[in-house]
Amino acid sequence: MSKRHPIIAVTGSSGAGTTTTGQIFRKLFAGEDIHAAMVSGDSFHRYTREQMARLAAKGQFGERNHFALAANHIDRLEALLYDYSHTGNGRYREYVHDEDRALVGAGHKPGTFTPWGPLPSDTDVLFYEGLHGGVVSENVNIAQYVDLLIGVVPIVNLEWIQKIHRDTNRRGYSQEAVVQTIINRMDDYVHDIVPQFAHTHINFQRIPLVDTSNPFIAREVPTEDESMVVIHFRDSTDVDFAWLLQVIPQSTLSRHDTLVIPGPKMALAMDLILRPLVQKLMAGKAFA
Repeated sequence: MSKRHPIIAVTGSSGAGTTTTGQIFRKLFAGEDIHAAMVSGDSFHRYTREQMARLAAKGQFGERNHFALAANHIDRLEALLYDYSHTGNGRYREYVHDEDRALVGAGHKPGTFTPWGPLPSDTDVLFYEGLHGGVVSENVNIAQYVDLLIGVVPIVNLEWIQKIHRDTNRRGYSQEAVVQTIINRMDDYVHDIVPQFAHTHINFQRIPLVDTSNPFIAREVPTEDESMVVIHFRDSTDVDFAWLLQVIPQSTLSRHDTLVIPGPKMALAMDLILRPLVQKLMAGKAFA
């Protein structure tokens, strides 16, 4: 961790909602006039889309799948966070998604990576969003460099429903292919994804209030109106729960360190909870 060069990370699995949380942070940074170096976890995948497909066809799956640490350049991610915490810079690259018009327009092929290069200069904070922002293993410790670590963790059936809906409707995969991906990732989900949420400072967990007992036949993603959000604080010492209960309608405490809010209030709650924490990091940076 570094007062001069703070790092914020949002971690969660594919389909959990980390991208949406990243958008909330982008608005927060813009509102606070904070220049953030934005880093995506996809950028640290070891294989291109075509390479993964070829390996999968051979039954190898490229060290299994993207959830697995071995399928990612975790050492490069740790190096980036180490370098940024010490110098305010580091090396990264970008993964080219189909919808990345700027990168595709610049001649980069979807499913590949841009070359490794330096982060933008003179940034106030590094922001990471992806699969492995809180990893602690025998060989690496990503979490130790993160000043504010956020977990986005919908209950697993909802997570699967969201992934199936996104990958079939937006990315063109068949439902059978997406379900097989979920199955292939299960062991790595348990061993490489879930343990991170013991290291997060705050977890946001969306819980649907409708039947999701069979996520593989669900035709629609439960809406925010059909959900509650459980917000757990690892250290609740400085959390003003009385104020949060007052400003977030219909919110309650389920435990001394756990706030429960209506689904539609998640963006509001994130802003109310995270903005002061970001401001505190920036104030510490100013006096470092």
